[in-house]
Amino acid sequence: VQLVESGGGLVQPGESLRLSCLASDSNFSDRDMGWYRQAPGKQRQFVARISSSRFTYYIDSVKGRFTISRDNAKNTVTLQMNSLKVEDTAVYYCNTVSYPQWDWGRGTQVTVSS
Repeated sequence: VQLVESGGGLVQPGESLRLSCLASDSNFSDRDMGWYRQAPGKQRQFVARISSSRFTYYIDSVKGRFTISRDNAKNTVTLQMNSLKVEDTAVYYCNTVSYPQWDWGRGTQVTVSS
């Protein structure tokens, strides 16, 4: 399975970004999917997940600001990020949250800076 993330960029604090991830998985609709991020010098961190039945879960630091969604017809999972903070700066990745996970994609860089 190939994962292609897009939508990152450089924004100021308080602004928004919408990330997308395309997964080349024929059973995508059955997969629980997640977004992860890796800040400079830190380990990759889980951010949010969406189940095949569209149940969602977020880490506390993004709850109320980020929204994960999916479009099974397009094999995509999206992360809408609002009210971005400097500490959200990281490379963002998607993957299935089930194990074994797929090979990681290149990710998409999100930089929040004034």
